[in-house]
Amino acid sequence: MLLALKKKAVLRYGENPHQAAAIYLDGKSPPGSLATAEQVHGKELSHNNYLDFDSALSLVQEFSEPCCAVIKHRNACGCASADSLAKAIELAVKADPLSAFGGIVAVNHEVDVSAARAILAALKDAKKFDGLAAPDYSGDGFAMLKEKKNLIILRTGPLTGHPLPRYSMRSVSGGLLVQELDTKQLRQDELRIVTKRAPTPQEETDLLFAWKVAKHTVSNAIVLAQGRCTVGIGAGQVNRVGAVILATRQAGEKARGAAMASDAFFPYPDGIEEAARAGVTAVIQPGGSIKDEEVIRVADTAGMAMVLTGIRHFKH
Repeated sequence: MLLALKKKAVLRYGENPHQAAAIYLDGKSPPGSLATAEQVHGKELSHNNYLDFDSALSLVQEFSEPCCAVIKHRNACGCASADSLAKAIELAVKADPLSAFGGIVAVNHEVDVSAARAILAALKDAKKFDGLAAPDYSGDGFAMLKEKKNLIILRTGPLTGHPLPRYSMRSVSGGLLVQELDTKQLRQDELRIVTKRAPTPQEETDLLFAWKVAKHTVSNAIVLAQGRCTVGIGAGQVNRVGAVILATRQAGEKARGAAMASDAFFPYPDGIEEAARAGVTAVIQPGGSIKDEEVIRVADTAGMAMVLTGIRHFKH
């Protein structure tokens, strides 16, 4: 494999201030990608800014309706889709304003005046954002946002209609890991209801929303959602029940009636037991564990609805 890369920019610093960093273009970077995005305002980007922007843009591109994602350390601390971009921004930030401090925000529609106002209002809750990425900005909307001196603002251009790179690459000691991108989309007819109770229409909407967010959350990943908005996220845990406990604890009372997505199967029923105790009413997960029957039985006892996808979405 031959790689020809051109340096685009030296970055403010790497993962830490004592590490130098730069971003390179591979010559085939499509329009609408992070590498080709135009920075239109704010301080220089760091290595970590780029990683968070990449996670944020990858997540909002999963949705055609207005969507906002707030990313911290490559994981969503809030994500919402709504009938308007302003509402999606409001919901996404309020999902976890404490964690949103210093985060990266991405949206999938043009930022107009109402969306810009929502971002400025959200800044009061989160106190500080490092950056914002959007396909475009209206003149008045951008004028409002650029009053924030240090806010990094990126214009990506349209996020859809451009071919994605086929592979992802990651360096390891002495080599390079290459894999196909996880572009697998879940079809409605692939869902398999395995409990006595089927999900309600609202639960199904929230299950599919949570499933998309879980796909972009570092494993082990558990996502709770209500009303197309995250209410609790357990990310990067070394066991699945721990991710459930973290997500339900964060959600608190909002876990009652929530839909839960798991990026991989439940090896034991303990995760479902924890979710049921918190008030979760519906679950989406790949299935495939040797304990599936026991897991489903616990869900039935709790009156939960459970659907299996047959698809796993590990993100390491």
